Amino acid sequence: MAQNPTKNAAGQEAAEAISPDSFAQLDREKFARNMLRVGVQTQHLLTEFFKRLAARDKSAPLDPLNVSGAFMALAKAMGEDRETVMAGQMQLWKDWMGLWETTARRILGGEAPVVVSPAPGDRRFRDAEWQRNEIFDFIKQSYLLTANSVQDMVANLHGIPDNERKRIEFYTKQFADAFAPTNFPLTNPEVMRATLKSNGENLVKGLDNLLADIERGHGELAIRQTTDGFVLGENIATAPGKVVFRNDLIELLQFDPTTEQCHARPLLIFPPWINKYYILDLRPENSFIRWLVGQGYTVFVVSWANPDERQAQSGFEDYMRDGIFAALEAVKDATGVEDPNCVGYCIGGTLLAATLAYMAATGDKRVHSATFWAAQTDFSEAGDLSVFVDEAQLEALQDQMKAGGGVLKGSKMAAAFNMLRANDLIWSFVINNYMLGKQPMPFDLLYWNSDTTRMPEKLHLAYLRQCYRDNALALGKMMMNGVKLDLSKVKVPVYLQAGREDHIAPAKSVFKGTRLFGGPVRFVIAGSGHIAGVINPPAAKKYQYWTNDTKKAPADDVEAWRSGATEHPGSWWPDWDKWLAKLSGEKIPARKPGDGKLKVLGDAPGTYVKVKAT
Repeated sequence: MAQNPTKNAAGQEAAEAISPDSFAQLDREKFARNMLRVGVQTQHLLTEFFKRLAARDKSAPLDPLNVSGAFMALAKAMGEDRETVMAGQMQLWKDWMGLWETTARRILGGEAPVVVSPAPGDRRFRDAEWQRNEIFDFIKQSYLLTANSVQDMVANLHGIPDNERKRIEFYTKQFADAFAPTNFPLTNPEVMRATLKSNGENLVKGLDNLLADIERGHGELAIRQTTDGFVLGENIATAPGKVVFRNDLIELLQFDPTTEQCHARPLLIFPPWINKYYILDLRPENSFIRWLVGQGYTVFVVSWANPDERQAQSGFEDYMRDGIFAALEAVKDATGVEDPNCVGYCIGGTLLAATLAYMAATGDKRVHSATFWAAQTDFSEAGDLSVFVDEAQLEALQDQMKAGGGVLKGSKMAAAFNMLRANDLIWSFVINNYMLGKQPMPFDLLYWNSDTTRMPEKLHLAYLRQCYRDNALALGKMMMNGVKLDLSKVKVPVYLQAGREDHIAPAKSVFKGTRLFGGPVRFVIAGSGHIAGVINPPAAKKYQYWTNDTKKAPADDVEAWRSGATEHPGSWWPDWDKWLAKLSGEKIPARKPGDGKLKVLGDAPGTYVKVKAT
């Protein structure tokens, strides 16, 4: 008999247990019919795959991520450090023997301790069957033992350079994640339960979803992470405002005031061009833009063009001139203020920092203060994206962009970011969409995440080589327009925000910027990561942030800084507002778009943000 529903680890009611009765209830005729449909769809899928494989560009690199190079280095290290390999194998054998013993005791009805548990935050094994069913529990623990053993061995091997070790560890984890039992129908209890209950209908629907995603990706798999029920300006990116300036690279948005008075000095925000600006304005309740307007700031936000072949040879200098400088001039025309406070988010912050160094060298004082959200200036301990910047990958990337008309496809960029959190952003949707046959849930953040942008060849390669590979900005070796950039000459007040769990711009990497700028720097660490660490409205009362106001805070060690820091509950936004308000001047009657010299060109969110990338 099937067991009654139980409670899982999260305290939620779990589904019925899989038992012999579950198989007895199967409608064999319907199941056979569905399996025939699965077979036909699979044959069609394989036929199309081999057609595309035969038609692929033979000049394209077979291994653009240089995975083979990483594993050749791993094989070499394993051959030279046999002691570590043998020690790892012996430990794995011991752990396996312990697992066999505990499993046997459970099967015989006895109590037995757990040999290995999923890491905190690993949501793959939430289904109650992974705990209550001895066979599934054995599959789970044997996988975890093996995956952990392999990754531990890689971490302990001698003779691997640090930069190569990081790549090997990354790709080892990718393979370990790919071969998790949750990713296969016969070893995933949730999928097995759905298959038995629907007589295989879930697998038919899943293959339909898979074929639709391949068709949508024009031959490449484009996994849907959310439903398509979002329309910019209607139910997402709805903060009222106007486009007040446009050139080939940017649209400048000025948002409508919601207070009678505003600060005299406006705020100009440069988001990353790797994504679209409306991460700052997903919904009214979590819109950073609406909150800033409500605090009495005149808010301008740059919306970058989604580049095509016309911007292929645009570099840092072009984005500085036609992006930052053009926006500064437009803000001056709109408000009469020559030196607004500026914000740079992620790569937009790296560009802003480089521009400030250029301005300092040329005597340009058009920025009053600078705030950086999750932005790196020193890349010596950069995040997981650094695994993609060895020279073999960069050359393959350059070939891809040349073949694509001088731009990197948005889907390629999205794939790289999704790999950084593969279990959450790839495999969870493989299970949901293709094995369970479900449609993804509507989720504004994932809609934004999948609304990709293209990367211009010259700028993207320069960013990866000069920042990630060479760390040229931090070392004072980066040049723009023939000017050597020295961040120590930047004397404007700086506010640096980092996310404690940020894997793209790690806190320890962002913290290194505190010793680079020549003026006063305030540094805070916010709870969560690259997105939620930034987009955290005070009303949500989520997470926390840390400050350290001691004058003896260490300059290089973020953990030492944190050990002397004060933890505050909730959002870091009010702390920044307090800092920013002092730099924003007296209150004046609130400005409206079109009040100054700039004419209104259209409603926010503008036209550039609506351009789709492939």
